[in-house]
Amino acid sequence: VQLQASGGGLVQAGGSLRLSCAASGGAFSRYAVGWFRQAPGKEREYVAGFSRGGTRPYYVDSVKGRFTISRDNAKNTVYLQMNSLKPEDTGVYYCAADASIIQSSLTYWVHYDYWGQGTQVTVSS
Repeated sequence: VQLQASGGGLVQAGGSLRLSCAASGGAFSRYAVGWFRQAPGKEREYVAGFSRGGTRPYYVDSVKGRFTISRDNAKNTVYLQMNSLKPEDTGVYYCAADASIIQSSLTYWVHYDYWGQGTQVTVSS
């Protein structure tokens, strides 16, 4: 499956962005999907995602209540709505997918086989 991430940009603190991750070459609904981000000099961090075929979203604590992940299986697309953005949300955001990842490994980027190209999110203070 090929992933195409889009929607990043420059926004002031408190603003919003919506990221999209469009998949081709496979039925997205059969994959676990995750959004990760990486700030300069930092580890790649799990932000939000779904397990394989799951409808329950998972979030890192720092984005709970501000970010919402959703999936549109008909469009083979996953979205990340980001509200109340903070400067510490700045980074390159990647979407990832995997067909065989187990639930306990969802937050570990090394377990994902498929990656989008990344989209830059910059939040100014």
